[in-house]
Amino acid sequence: MIVLGIETSCDETSAALYSEQGLLAHAVHYQAVHEEYGGVVPEFASRAHMRTLIPTIRYVIRRAGLSFRDLGAVAVTYGPGLVGSLIVGLNVAKGLAVALRLPLVGINHIEGHIFANFLEEPFPELPGVCLVVSGGHTQLVLVRRLGDYQVLGRTRDDAAGEAFDKVARILGLGYPGGPAIEAAAAAGQENAVSFPRGLMENSYDFSFSGLKTAVLYYHRALSPQEREKRLADVAASFQKAVVDVLVAKALRACQEFGVRSLSVVGGVARNRRLRRALEELAAETGIPVFVPKPEFCTDNAAMIARAGFFHLLHGVRSDLRLAPAPSLNLDSRYLPTD
Repeated sequence: MIVLGIETSCDETSAALYSEQGLLAHAVHYQAVHEEYGGVVPEFASRAHMRTLIPTIRYVIRRAGLSFRDLGAVAVTYGPGLVGSLIVGLNVAKGLAVALRLPLVGINHIEGHIFANFLEEPFPELPGVCLVVSGGHTQLVLVRRLGDYQVLGRTRDDAAGEAFDKVARILGLGYPGGPAIEAAAAAGQENAVSFPRGLMENSYDFSFSGLKTAVLYYHRALSPQEREKRLADVAASFQKAVVDVLVAKALRACQEFGVRSLSVVGGVARNRRLRRALEELAAETGIPVFVPKPEFCTDNAAMIARAGFFHLLHGVRSDLRLAPAPSLNLDSRYLPTD
């Protein structure tokens, strides 16, 4: 069974093919148009998906040396995400399913990220804790086994990636904020400024809004000359504050639930400071830590195709009434546990 995966939840247009042999081909089309606006413009994102999704699908099929007739199923992200972007992916997936008489399965975007660590061996041993950190989502998930999840905590305001974008804008570093902050922080002292760590006690939820505001007020209080001089220190101190919160909560969950592994997924998982902290955590505690290759951290269809392959093998199918669910929760739909 060769599964075509389609991912259009935000501003990456992606397609991939997955089978029992593993990942056959994948491609991601990044939308540079949003850079000049300092963030994703939903209308522009959906229009770009309309222009690029079919060519991207054709490309991965050709790259795998296959044809549309070789496809066995279609897996597509149906939420959470931007509703206009989700509609484009869903409509294309439904059209292919009808035209080629293929089964269709809708995939939760957050669950797709969890499957990013199951694209290449070694796989995380379960039960495990998965930290999902991206521009739109920050969640801590107990993965009892694939298809059986418990969300331990969510962000109450800004997601980690969103905080990076907003702080980068405050500091005049441009978009996307994650790479910009990381580059600026490389020359800074990460203990130069004492920024707050939100919700550190007795909660698995996250809050980065207070940290973002603290950076804003600190930056405003500096003269133009001081802003330029202290830019690297501010970026490094902010970055460390985010990493400290993420690692501390993930470690606490691993210890409380006695899990066998910690996985970290999502766009922020590409951050080298976070990866270094996770390596230190693994060395100190003996908890195996898994992070996907950078290309599978950001939104991609490889993880969607992999999740779709799993669900299809467990008999899960979606009908043509499947609708976009912009606010979909990980635990708001049936997932197989057999």
